[in-house]
Amino acid sequence: MGIVNVTPDSFSDGGLYASPEAALAHARQLVAEGADVIDVGGESTRPGALPVDAATERARVVPVIEALRAETDLPISVDTTKAEVAAAALAVGADMVNDVSAGRFDDAMLPLVAERDAAIVLMHMRGVPATMQDAPIYGDVVAEVAAFLAARAEAARTAGVAAERIWVDPGIGFGKHREHNLALLAGLERLVALGYPVVVGASRKGFLGSLTGASLDERLAPSLAAAVLAAAAGARALRVHDVAATRAALAIANAVARAGRADG
Repeated sequence: MGIVNVTPDSFSDGGLYASPEAALAHARQLVAEGADVIDVGGESTRPGALPVDAATERARVVPVIEALRAETDLPISVDTTKAEVAAAALAVGADMVNDVSAGRFDDAMLPLVAERDAAIVLMHMRGVPATMQDAPIYGDVVAEVAAFLAARAEAARTAGVAAERIWVDPGIGFGKHREHNLALLAGLERLVALGYPVVVGASRKGFLGSLTGASLDERLAPSLAAAVLAAAAGARALRVHDVAATRAALAIANAVARAGRADG
């Protein structure tokens, strides 16, 4: 899942693709690199980020999604918590809603997804982006995240979303400290056991820099390590900035795994 941030303030690439033209060019590059899904977002959800209004967010993402749909049959996801933005994106060709609030911030979101027969990614997050890193506390973070995702998936199904349209995301870096993120990656199989496809977005996240001392621009290698580990644990989608490098790393890991099975 290749990331296209049409924002001035995303933590990794804010401002690089803030115009529709730049965002579309970046999306084309991700498609060329082998992305299976393009995820387009118009509101930063980095720690400390403040919300933007629906009209601004809609103006950022809709032209990009509409133009991209005219060029590719690949699935397109809109990264939003607002039903109004999701509706506009779905109307011009998006297939999926990636909601970091798991449908909690807008009561109209889950019914909309059901009505449009769209897919949805339900993500775990403590609080809101502006305050989510303010001393998050967990007992068993994997168990708590699993329970939350199971409950939100049930809420989506109750709203009419088909089970096969539901994806879940543990929300690496969203209201979690380094130890929480590591525990979630280590315990990912417990989330896979919920029975919904799991999305993992660890690309360039702060905990990778905390572990390695790598600056934001130096986090490719740790991002690839996290991606390979997540895929090995059963993640079905990896939300990444560096599509080509991630595909190459996964190709090696998959080849080794196949060789091991053949020898067995």
